[in-house]
Amino acid sequence: MKTLILLIISVLIFACSAPKHGNGDKNLGILLPEGFSISLFTEEVPNARGMALGDNGTLFVGSKSEGKIYAVVDSNHDYNADHIYTIVSGALQPVGVAFYGGSLYYSAVGSIFKLNDIENNLASPPSPILVTDIYPDDEHHGWKYIAFGPDGKLYVPVGAPCNICESADSIYATITRINPDGTGLEIVAHGVRNSVGFDWHPITGDLWFTENGRDWLSDDIPPCELNRLSQVGQHFGYPYCHGGTILDPEFGHGKNCDDYTAPVQNLGAHVAPLGMMFYTGTMFPAEYRNQILIAEHGSWNRSTKIGYRVTSVTLNGDSAIAYMDFANGWLNGDEVTGRPVDLLQLPDGSVLLSDDFGGKIYRISYK
Repeated sequence: MKTLILLIISVLIFACSAPKHGNGDKNLGILLPEGFSISLFTEEVPNARGMALGDNGTLFVGSKSEGKIYAVVDSNHDYNADHIYTIVSGALQPVGVAFYGGSLYYSAVGSIFKLNDIENNLASPPSPILVTDIYPDDEHHGWKYIAFGPDGKLYVPVGAPCNICESADSIYATITRINPDGTGLEIVAHGVRNSVGFDWHPITGDLWFTENGRDWLSDDIPPCELNRLSQVGQHFGYPYCHGGTILDPEFGHGKNCDDYTAPVQNLGAHVAPLGMMFYTGTMFPAEYRNQILIAEHGSWNRSTKIGYRVTSVTLNGDSAIAYMDFANGWLNGDEVTGRPVDLLQLPDGSVLLSDDFGGKIYRISYK
């Protein structure tokens, strides 16, 4: 009897401490922790990928298959888009956007461009200015998420030009940074198969990034990764070691995983983590402050689909102590209704989420 009572108490404690999810029907079918809600900011941005916020509040959105960049304006500040402008057309996979010094920077395969004074010229955008064309022009993993770091430099990843390979050119499978004028190319991280999302820790300033694991080993290996760059020049294992412990069957011979920087958190295999962000606002409960949200785009080469969700990683210092679902509902059995891509915090503390499958931008808030 005593054992039964203790078991019941344990179950109750776990139920109280586990994340509670509200009514998905009230939140567009998306399940979120209790107190959170999700709404549509717009559903008229085809293939919405990377996002950046201008100084005047304009939301800039890159796309991959559309070859366009959009400017989304919420004129009356009701968190519903009022105007959508197409400010770039005909670009090659302009996924990444970043705003700096009044200009919008955007990536194309092999190149970085910028639009000067764009917020004052949305209806008649200026001609793009080439910042640099120093990057490889391979389309395989050639699309690039970009962002300006606290050092004022533009960070640009260069994915591996393959699923798994050893490239002679050291610029592949890296994260680089350049000055705003395109000069000063520097590789800051090696052995990164393909990162399509990163952010800087709000206290330490360290760069944290997601990494997509290699394909065609199995359903359950290797894991995708959440990594931390604590020192310029670190090597994160690709193509030799995956997930901190798994030697690659093709390229791992004679290698030791201990020689590479291990992930802070192994994510699900093939979840395709893209955008990630540290939450620094005050709208969400205090336990989310300086913690991580990750947009998992979802698997394409797994017998049972996984991902298609937003997850959270809770940190204690530089160590991960929890990895769990934050928002899900875009995957029902094998039916996919959305694919999360990027996350962006608004000044009020709410968070925007792009969905390239539905051409939507969601807003997640807490009350």
